[in-house]
Amino acid sequence: MPAKSKLSIGLAVAFAVMTACAIAGMVTMMIAFEIQSSNLNMTAPPTTLPPTLPPEPDLRLPRSLIPERYSILIQPHLYSRIVEEVNVTTPNQTLAFTGNSTVYFFCNVRTDKIYLHSDELKISSPFVRNLDTGKQMAVNGALQYEEGAQFLVIETKEVFMPGGNYSLFLSFEGDISNNLEALYVSKYTETNWEHENVTVEDRFLAATNLEPTSARRLFPCFDEPDMKAVFDLVVIHRRGTTALANAAEQSSYIIDEDWKFTRFHPTPKMSTYLFAFVVSEFEKTTSTESRVTINTFARPEAIAAEHANYATKITAKILEFYETHFDLRFGLSKLDQIALPDLEPLAMENWGLVTYQEGALLYEEGVSSWLHKEVITSIIAHELAHQWFGNQVTMKWWNEIWLNEGFANYMSYLAVDHAEPSFQIKEISIIDDLHTAFEQDALNTSHPLSESMEYVQAPGEILGMFDAVTYSKGAMVLRMLAEHVGENVFDSGIRTYLKTYKGGNVEQNNLWEIIENSRYEKSMFSVPNLMKYWTTQPGYPVITINTTNGEIYQKRFFYNSAAESSLNWLIPITFTTNISKPAFVWLDVKGPVKKEEFISKKGEWILVNVNCTGYFRVNYNPENWERLLDQLQTNPDLIPLMNRGQLIDDAFNLARAKQVNVTLALNSTRFLRKERAFLPWESAVRNLEYFFLMFDRSEVYGPMQLYLRHQVEELYDFFRNDTDESIVPKDHSSQHTQITAIELACSNGLPDCIEMATTKFADWMETNETNSIHPNLRSVIYCQAVAAGGKKEWEFAWEKFLSSADTSEKEQLREALSCSKKTWLLNRYLEYTLDPDKIRLMDVTSTINLVAENAAGQALAWNFMRAHWDYVSQGNAAALVDGVTRRFSTEFELQELRRFKEEMGKYGPSRAVEQAIEQTEVNIQWVKENRDVVLEWFEKETAHLD
Repeated sequence: MPAKSKLSIGLAVAFAVMTACAIAGMVTMMIAFEIQSSNLNMTAPPTTLPPTLPPEPDLRLPRSLIPERYSILIQPHLYSRIVEEVNVTTPNQTLAFTGNSTVYFFCNVRTDKIYLHSDELKISSPFVRNLDTGKQMAVNGALQYEEGAQFLVIETKEVFMPGGNYSLFLSFEGDISNNLEALYVSKYTETNWEHENVTVEDRFLAATNLEPTSARRLFPCFDEPDMKAVFDLVVIHRRGTTALANAAEQSSYIIDEDWKFTRFHPTPKMSTYLFAFVVSEFEKTTSTESRVTINTFARPEAIAAEHANYATKITAKILEFYETHFDLRFGLSKLDQIALPDLEPLAMENWGLVTYQEGALLYEEGVSSWLHKEVITSIIAHELAHQWFGNQVTMKWWNEIWLNEGFANYMSYLAVDHAEPSFQIKEISIIDDLHTAFEQDALNTSHPLSESMEYVQAPGEILGMFDAVTYSKGAMVLRMLAEHVGENVFDSGIRTYLKTYKGGNVEQNNLWEIIENSRYEKSMFSVPNLMKYWTTQPGYPVITINTTNGEIYQKRFFYNSAAESSLNWLIPITFTTNISKPAFVWLDVKGPVKKEEFISKKGEWILVNVNCTGYFRVNYNPENWERLLDQLQTNPDLIPLMNRGQLIDDAFNLARAKQVNVTLALNSTRFLRKERAFLPWESAVRNLEYFFLMFDRSEVYGPMQLYLRHQVEELYDFFRNDTDESIVPKDHSSQHTQITAIELACSNGLPDCIEMATTKFADWMETNETNSIHPNLRSVIYCQAVAAGGKKEWEFAWEKFLSSADTSEKEQLREALSCSKKTWLLNRYLEYTLDPDKIRLMDVTSTINLVAENAAGQALAWNFMRAHWDYVSQGNAAALVDGVTRRFSTEFELQELRRFKEEMGKYGPSRAVEQAIEQTEVNIQWVKENRDVVLEWFEKETAHLD
């Protein structure tokens, strides 16, 4: 279990003594709230009695009692400001919250026990009432289990009868967390200008983050996604603060000189993980361009500087698009979104109150990269898609969380393309998700999109489902289905699905049946029959085609060539050639077959999976590979842009899996010297990163750098004049390419590039305040200048990081600080991650991973992570393990990783560690087999450059 909450350094943690009038006011409100909430319409008794009570559960709640409504009163005792009083040595801050809740439920199965979730809460005053008779029911006792099931069990002397309506009142108290879970504290600074004096003061806010299983740490509840209920909330909070929640404010008034009472309208029926509130001194900007009231909240300084304006404007466009596209209105009268100084994850889709990290919502003109608008728009589009997929229609259990996350990713492609068509990032986003999913799903330790329930029970197992398979593979499988049935049919099915199951819970088969029924023309394979292969099986296929005889077969793709699988897929295949139009065939699950369509004529190449609509890799016979690579070098435009990138990705990953020679993969990069489009370069850089990870500590590194320096030189020269003048192209894709050119040229030692970066950074250091580097180019130039520099450059960047009030600037500097080649500076940086006043807890995982990406810092990061595991694992522990171990490729590192697994035991991120072990084993074997061949290829390619 997480350690009990403590406040940041310098603050005492103690319960403040509330004034008598405040206590009296709170008690009065509690009583009033209970009375006001007791008159509710409950479910009528069923006409037939359900079966007898099931056995007591292990980790899942029984369905004997079904919640319908919660009436909740919560009082966070947190102060938003520290008040230093004369002769008082202890600050006034406290990290306590108190409250009470009444849950109204009906009985489904006869029982004398109430099972609900509670974790790290002190519970008192249980009061059970039979709502049908109005009488109190005597309580025999209550028992709380915080290990395993995290149940609160209350036994009554009387029996709950099927069809009866009841309520349970409980008082509770707990600690406000400082590790970004449940109800947590977030700290920020506020600058005050009074005459000529400038002061910087700390401010505090309280916010919730409950997905997936932290609602039980805020109030006792039936904390499972299909146990939906309506939430009535009252928050008692400090005067001078504002309380926000899922629904709009209903009423508020001042209790006394310290406290304020705010009551909110009832929410729609929803899952507990979506319940949310925030208490802060934030201010807002409001959109006037939407049917729904859209408020964007942030620090007062950020609102005054109009940093929230872009998010507010684009949110209105995205919300309108979704309402039209789904033909279903957003479920509330208002939509609040708030930029929090601290949040893990990047954003959370709480219904009506979406929370974001500041960098995911705020855009700062003149400081933020132009490309940062793409990030903000994509994240908002993802979270707003959840207002339908997840909030209105919810998966029954966490084993199918992909129905939330996969849909949110897929729908964000459409929404961003509508809201900001000039970005033209649909293809970039799709390829990014495709490659991200491919990499994790190629491991034997991957999992199906729809995992068996038995493997997703405990909170740690649930958290393990929030990975690239769920998000990225989910989106890719939906895209494949939409392409196959047609977007009109798919969209029609989605609209019917949302309307049919609005307010309810679903399993994936509900979706497949509706889309199948939406088809105008029936196919030889139904949607349920097709999709079972892609969602209930782990991994994905590689199809191999011999264009000399038309033979085609499939097998599961593994990086580990020794791994075996009997899995097969039903595969929809699009293909084209250099002399014919695109066509379509099915590959059935029966095994190797011959298809006349795949026999090439003289001089003809065949390209399979046009525009990468299918979730599979493609391998060819050597002759067809050679023709395709020749086409890339002579006239690449004859091959669709997405496929130019995918041919590189398939070649490199097939080489990693030992299905093609590694020289074929390297040959696929030759055409890049003349390429100007972003996607092929992005694919090459992503795949060559694996070569750097495996070889940057060996003799391969020198000739590899020389080759890449030569390949990127023309691309860098293409942008040279603009880069030297800090000018960026208007076209967004070209802006991405310019950054790639600088990064690849500088990191591989192109003298002109290094001189440009160090000169621009030195100019900034000299002027200290005036930064003439274009915001688009700052991140890459900061990194390359710090990498080429020493203590002076690093400490300048560190001071700028500490003093900057601009979220975007801080993020760019935080990344750049990890680029240093000085191990002692990197070690200092790692130590800073232990101090939340230097590096926020939400940034600890990514900061350590950034250091680990640096060859000079990888060993430091691995040792540091293990030495400080209890602290650094409070963020995304799985991502931390994955990031720090990516370079592992020796037997010694493998043994250390296995020891780490033993030390973690059952409490560590087990799936992430297993995947790291599997990947390390693959890396060891691959390096052993390919190092000499790779070295020879690079030396041959660069022989004329010496």
